[in-house]
Amino acid sequence: MRYNSGVPTRGGRAISTEALLEQVRQLSVAERIRFVADVWDTIDLEQPDLPLSSQLREELDRHLEDYHAHPDAGSSWDEVKARLRTKP
Repeated sequence: MRYNSGVPTRGGRAISTEALLEQVRQLSVAERIRFVADVWDTIDLEQPDLPLSSQLREELDRHLEDYHAHPDAGSSWDEVKARLRTKP
């Protein structure tokens, strides 16, 4: 698959969003996750500094302040994974 002028193409013909999604659905979950990560990387390359709304910025600041006030209140990623693996 190639991209031409922002439109996915195959053999020079444009692929509709529906056709692209149908191809993506045929991938395994791991392949779809990798695909989404690759797509996000293309967005990040083109728009590295996405603007934050004032509401989102305030929410992030609130979380950061809470983290600094209580750094031991959360769980490490390893602890979270261990808990998830033990759930039925």
